[in-house]
Amino acid sequence: MSLHAVVRKDFTDSIRSFSLVSTTLVFVVFAAFLAAIQWVPELYRGSAVDPNTLALLNSMRQPTVFMVPLIGLLLAYDTLAGEREDGSLRLLLGLPNSRRHAVLGKFLGRTGVIAVAICVGYAVAGAIAAATYESFDARVFALYTLLTVAYGAVYVALATGFSAAMNSRIRALSGAGGLYALFILGWDVLLLALQLVIYGNEIPEAGLPDWFKFLGLANPSTAFMHAVRAVIPEYRAITFYPVGSAWYLADWMGFVVLAAWAIVPLVVGYYRFERADID
Repeated sequence: MSLHAVVRKDFTDSIRSFSLVSTTLVFVVFAAFLAAIQWVPELYRGSAVDPNTLALLNSMRQPTVFMVPLIGLLLAYDTLAGEREDGSLRLLLGLPNSRRHAVLGKFLGRTGVIAVAICVGYAVAGAIAAATYESFDARVFALYTLLTVAYGAVYVALATGFSAAMNSRIRALSGAGGLYALFILGWDVLLLALQLVIYGNEIPEAGLPDWFKFLGLANPSTAFMHAVRAVIPEYRAITFYPVGSAWYLADWMGFVVLAAWAIVPLVVGYYRFERADID
């Protein structure tokens, strides 16, 4: 069985299990609601990006940061661990098919699921905006949609890596849940605790060092917003981060951080999966 066949099988299985339909429905409701409420205040004047479009992105910013990781992790945490637990993974690997194809195929298949869901949901939102807003920049919104797909793919990769490394659904789910808690809920708390340990209650007059600011950018959710700022410069009007002089604090570093969070878990998960005794 080729990599293409593994991807196709995984994507087809998601249709049969209604994962694709349910995920798409969630994104349609989510994006359509934010577009339909038409909360589009004029954020600033003289922008190259239509203020209505930027306001819509502002409305979608926090819900996207919270919801896309959750769905990406839930979609992929049991891709390999679940099949390993119920014994169907031995059938997949006995077709024959390499373990590398199994890991990569599961990742690509579930990425396809979240990509379709996001694109359909955001297309509905874009259609509502185009029909009801005074003006709407479809190009900017399309770029934001593609970046959101990439953001979702990162969390699918994280969950797939965990699923490959674990031998049961509950362990994979615990790992995925721990990642969500860390990135979405605990990252800022840990940074604050580290700041208090190093500097106490007062920030140095010169400000926090660049290496400390990079720790904030290292969160994939923050990296996503930096990546959006790199592609849509006007997005900086609704996102504010500490300014630094180091090259590694540039917005384009968001793409590097996202790539690292996607590649490293897959490699580590594959390394453990390759050496695991499936029987």
